[in-house]
Amino acid sequence: VQLVESGGGLVQPGGSLRLSCAASGFTFSTAGMSWVRQAPGRGLEWVSSVYSDGRPRYYADSVKGRFTISKDNAKNTLYLQMNSLKPEDTAVYYCQIDVSGQKGQGTQVTVSS
Repeated sequence: VQLVESGGGLVQPGGSLRLSCAASGFTFSTAGMSWVRQAPGRGLEWVSSVYSDGRPRYYADSVKGRFTISKDNAKNTLYLQMNSLKPEDTAVYYCQIDVSGQKGQGTQVTVSS
């Protein structure tokens, strides 16, 4: 099983980023997936989840209306479109297989002017 996140970087407040998570080694199309994040000195925060068929299941209140999760089962890829980014969104973002909790290595998102 492998999860490889990408798309992070440094962005100014109000900017946008699109995170991707390339999955392999398991049946992606039947897996519920999530994005979680960890800010410096803080615990893991659940950001968003999606059902196996791609329907969004959950958004944290802190990201509702700004982030959009999507899942392309044909490409074995999970996405997180992040708009109107705020400094408090700064964190390492991980994609996660919900049934096992397995995560990738993460991608750093820094929102700063």
